[in-house]
Amino acid sequence: MKLPLGRLFWKCFAMLWVSMVAAFACAGFYVRAIGHVPPPPGQLGPWILLVPVLSGAAVALPVAFALAWYLSEPLRHLTLALRYAARAHFEVRVSPALGSRHDEFAFLAREFDDMAARLQQAQMQQRQLFHDVSHELRSPLARIQAAIGLMQQDPQSAVAMAERIERETQRLDQFIEELLTLHKLEAGAMNPARERVDVMELLSDIVGDAAFEAQARGCAVTLDGPEGFIAEVVGEPLYRAFENVVRNAVKYTAPHTTVEVCAHTVKPPQAAGDETAWLEISVGDRGPGVPPESCEEIFEPFRRLESYQRDASMRSVPGTGLGLTIARRALALHGGDIRATPRTGGGLLVIARLPGLAAVTKPASGRAAAI
Repeated sequence: MKLPLGRLFWKCFAMLWVSMVAAFACAGFYVRAIGHVPPPPGQLGPWILLVPVLSGAAVALPVAFALAWYLSEPLRHLTLALRYAARAHFEVRVSPALGSRHDEFAFLAREFDDMAARLQQAQMQQRQLFHDVSHELRSPLARIQAAIGLMQQDPQSAVAMAERIERETQRLDQFIEELLTLHKLEAGAMNPARERVDVMELLSDIVGDAAFEAQARGCAVTLDGPEGFIAEVVGEPLYRAFENVVRNAVKYTAPHTTVEVCAHTVKPPQAAGDETAWLEISVGDRGPGVPPESCEEIFEPFRRLESYQRDASMRSVPGTGLGLTIARRALALHGGDIRATPRTGGGLLVIARLPGLAAVTKPASGRAAAI
């Protein structure tokens, strides 16, 4: 698909050509006026002035065309690319068509290519999200239908099938709740008025609940950190973030092991541009871990890396694959960050950082919460 020469091309061409012709005409008049080139007696007379004008027009014609083409051609490529992008064809790129140009048009083309690449990635993620959501919804619904069918065939199994339906319904409810939370975080809808919260108290409550749940597998959850750390946060998403990370570690850690939650204050990163202390929280488990090249993937929606999350001694771990994604979005909402790395000795170490207002760095020797 090609675009015809537009108005800009013809305007540039006409202006450049007319200006060059006028320049040659003025030169001819000037030469005639000062009398340096008198016409031969009885020949041509004033018509001799047409010679520089016609020669100037002939010379200016290709020059004006080349300059007009040079100015308008990049805009034609950009127009065509925008037309494709408007039709959701985000694979189009402009920079290769401009060759080795290094002017403002090349800069504009690079910006467009970067925008198109981001839109293409977002489109792919959206399609993958729709596929994953449909798959996650289809599986529990299929099990519910199977349980209903078995209950109809064998009324004596009604109690067991009802319990199975209840479990699947709870999973669906949890999945939908996490999906809505993720949508709110990505859409920026979860940004109410912030309040000052002691993050260490928040962590203590989460660790206490997780430690109680971990008893069933003979595991313990410990917390070690400062007495307090005050931050201005939105309580609900931050609580969900830390809860998801800690519970994720409890689910994947090996039986009869300890999940260690450690917190300490650190200097703010240079990009933060202030002197406010940050709180760094590390959550380490003794599970199968994640390969280094896949540590970023686990923060993407529905990425559970099943082949690495189980071994001969572990069962398949239920979940929606949204917990760490929600944690990253929630930390980003507060200007923090989160990352994962393989833990020395086996397992996974998840490190989250959060900016605060003030911190009390006195160690709490009796703070460990373990059951």
